[in-house]
Amino acid sequence: MSTQSRRYRSQDWFDNPDHIDMTALYLERFMNYGITPEELRSGRPIIGIAQSGSDISPCNRIHLELAKRVRDGIRDAGGIAMEFPLHPIFENCRRPTAAIDRNLAYMGLVEILHGYPIDAVVLTTGCDKTTPSQLMAAATVDIPAIVLSGGPMLDGWLDGELVGSGSAIWKGRKQLAAGKIDNEKFLEIAAASAPSAGHCNTMGTASTMNAIAEALGMSLTGCSAIPAPYRERGQMAYETGKRIVEMAKLDLRPSQILNRDAFLDAIVVNAAIGGSTNAQQHIVAMARHAGVELKSSDWMEFGHKVPLLLNMQPSGKFLGERFHRAGGVPAVMWELEQQGKLRSKRLTVTGKTMAENLVNRETNDREVIYPFNAPLKEDAGFFVLKGNLFDFAIMKTSVISPEFRQRYLSAPGKENIFESRAIVFDGSGDYHDRINDPALNIDENCMLVIRGAGPIGWPGSAEVVNMQPPDALIKRGINWLPTLGDGRQSGTSDSPSILNASPESAVGGGLAYIRTGDTVRVDLNEGSCNMLISDEELARRKAEGIPPVPASQTPWQQLYRSTVGQMETGACMELALEYRGVGQTLARHNH
Repeated sequence: MSTQSRRYRSQDWFDNPDHIDMTALYLERFMNYGITPEELRSGRPIIGIAQSGSDISPCNRIHLELAKRVRDGIRDAGGIAMEFPLHPIFENCRRPTAAIDRNLAYMGLVEILHGYPIDAVVLTTGCDKTTPSQLMAAATVDIPAIVLSGGPMLDGWLDGELVGSGSAIWKGRKQLAAGKIDNEKFLEIAAASAPSAGHCNTMGTASTMNAIAEALGMSLTGCSAIPAPYRERGQMAYETGKRIVEMAKLDLRPSQILNRDAFLDAIVVNAAIGGSTNAQQHIVAMARHAGVELKSSDWMEFGHKVPLLLNMQPSGKFLGERFHRAGGVPAVMWELEQQGKLRSKRLTVTGKTMAENLVNRETNDREVIYPFNAPLKEDAGFFVLKGNLFDFAIMKTSVISPEFRQRYLSAPGKENIFESRAIVFDGSGDYHDRINDPALNIDENCMLVIRGAGPIGWPGSAEVVNMQPPDALIKRGINWLPTLGDGRQSGTSDSPSILNASPESAVGGGLAYIRTGDTVRVDLNEGSCNMLISDEELARRKAEGIPPVPASQTPWQQLYRSTVGQMETGACMELALEYRGVGQTLARHNH
C-alpha cells in the first residue's frame, strides 16, 4: 500500500477558495494560540487526539503525558495535532454506573469528529468503556483512526503475594465477611492493588477491551499490554502518532478493518485470554455500529470451544507486567494462528495483515501463556443460556473453580445440571440490606438472583451480579453461590455468574416474575435456565406487573432509557445505528 496525496476534509475549512469568507472565519480564532495560517493551509493532515485522561478518570490519566509523545510522532510524520477532551468514563467511581456514559461518550465523539476539521484521530483508551465508546464512534464517522491504549498498572504486591486490581477487592470482601481481616487491612489490600498509573492490572474489562482493540487490528502490534509506566508505552505513543499520519494519507479507515472476520477473531481471543463478560455487549455494540452482524449464537459457535491460554487473574495467577513480558496479545494470537483458529488474512492499522503482524510472536514464558494443545482450561468461552427467565444470558466458564464444579456440576447422572432455591433481590441496595437476614435461610443450595440492574432498570446495567454469599456461609468456607441477574459483573470477578440477561426485568423479561423460594434449574448440557413454575402461575404473576423502576435522576438518564436497547444486542442507542460513514459527508457551513 503506497502513500498518495489527496485532499483532506480539513481543507474545506482552511483552504477553500470558493468560500474565502468562511475560510477566514475558521482560521481567525485558531490564531489566538500561535498556530499559523500557513500550517493550517499547508495541506498537511490535521490529526485529532481524543483525550480521555483527566483527574476524574485516573485509569486514563496517563494519556495527559502520552499525548505529548503522540504529538511528537504526528509532527515528525508531517501532520498537525489537535488535542480535544472526551466525556470521562470511570468505572469504579461513576454513579449510578459508568455504563450509562458509554453511549454518551460515543455520541459526543461522533459530533466532534463530524463537525470539526479533523482528518484522522488517535483514540486514547484505558478504562473499560473508553475503548468501545471510541471505536463505536470511529466506526460511525469512518475517518482514519487508531487506538493507543494507556496500559495497565504495575503489578500490585502485599505480604509477598500478587494483588490484582478489582480481584483483590472481591477477595478482601470475603475475608472481611469471614472475620479474617479488619477494615484497615481491607483498605490496605485495596491500596496495594493500585501501585501506579494505568488501568486494571488484571484481565478485567479494561485489559480485555484494549486486547480486543488489538485483536480487531485497530492498534499497533503489542500496544495493549505495555504497562503504563514503562518506557515502551511512550515509545508506542510516538509510533502511533507517526502511523496515524500515514493512515490519513492512505485514507485507511475503520470500514476497511472492522469486518465480520475481525469480530469473530475478537470473540476467539476473548475466550483465550479469559476476557471479561462485559466484552459481550461491547463487541456486539462495536460490530453493530460498524454494520457487521454478530448473532447471539456466534458466542457458542466460534468462542466456547476455545481453550484458556492466558494464566492471568481472575482466571489464573499472574498480572499485567508478566503478561506483557510474555508477549502480550500477539503471543496469545500466535498460538491461535498456529492452530488455524483466526481469520488472519485481514487488514489492520499497520497496513499489514494480522497474519503478518503475528510472525515470530511466540511466547518465551509458558507459565503465563500456555500452548494451545496443553491449555490452562478447555472450552473457556462464554456459555450462552436461554429459558423462561430470559432469551439470552452468558456464563463465564473460565472462572468455574474446581470447588464450584464439584458442588454444583458433578452430581452423578446429572453432570452440568443443578437446581437451586432462588433468593431474589430488587437491586443492590436490597441485596446489601438483606443478604445476612437469617429469615432468608440461605444455604449452599440457594441461587442469588438480582433484577432491576439492566440498561433501563438501573439505568445503565450495573456491575452487581457477582454477589457474595451471606457472612455465615463464608465463615463455613462457602465462598461462591450460583448468581443470576439482568445486570453485569466486574470483569475482575472470579464469580461464574449467569448475567447480561435479556430482556431485563424492567421491560417484562422473565426475571420480573421470579419469586424467592422458586426452584431454578440450570442445564449446561442443553443451554437452558428456567424457573420451575407452571404456565398458570406465570400468567398470574404477569398480571401483577413488573417490579417498580426508579425514576430518572438526570436528563441524560431519561434520554438514555428512551434510546437504549438490551444487553444481548449491545445496549446501543438504537436510533444511532442507521448513521454510518458520516465523516465522508461534510457538515454545512455555520454562517
